[in-house]
Amino acid sequence: MIFSMLSILLSSFVVGLSGAMMPGPLLTVTISESSRRGMMVGPLLILGHGMLELVLVICILFGLAPVLNQKRVFITIALAGAAILIWMAVGMFRALPSLSLKGGGNESSRKNNLVIAGAMISVANPYWTIWWVSIGVGYIVYSLTFGKWGVFFFFIGHIMADLLWYSAISAAVWKGKDFLTDKMYRWLMGVCAAFLVVFACGFAWSGIQKLIA
Repeated sequence: MIFSMLSILLSSFVVGLSGAMMPGPLLTVTISESSRRGMMVGPLLILGHGMLELVLVICILFGLAPVLNQKRVFITIALAGAAILIWMAVGMFRALPSLSLKGGGNESSRKNNLVIAGAMISVANPYWTIWWVSIGVGYIVYSLTFGKWGVFFFFIGHIMADLLWYSAISAAVWKGKDFLTDKMYRWLMGVCAAFLVVFACGFAWSGIQKLIA
């Protein structure tokens, strides 16, 4: 039994890490924010991301997977997600002239915003939903053969992969901030905002393709 639990933990960690390392909106925001807000950006974003995933796992256990796999759900998530990313990108572009590595503002509020952002960015990504209703459901079904502890170890392994990778990214960016000037920081934020627009266009196009198919 212990061997089975460790096997689930390790396999979900490896699969989760391979997914976490893929470029996406969450990685883009992690890079753009870590240079100013510090090493806790990654963990706070993953806290929001993980809370959303926990809710999704519970919903899948209660039979939500077929609903999430419907064509119209994908279209809705893709188009709404594109709108959310565009909104975030526009906010970043508008803030560029006044951005500074010195930061400022209410720290508690900013931390709360990062947690919320982690959840929003995740739900805006239709491919995150696809992963969960395909690979995720398969892992949950397998884990359930070992009872609730099997699902628990699957989820812990999965979220540990996200936490490890995004914490490492935040730490690397934060350590490198000493080499950044405010001008370079604004360029970095501009590039990240542009990438969010690219991701948004990709999501929107995926939704439109499904819509006209």
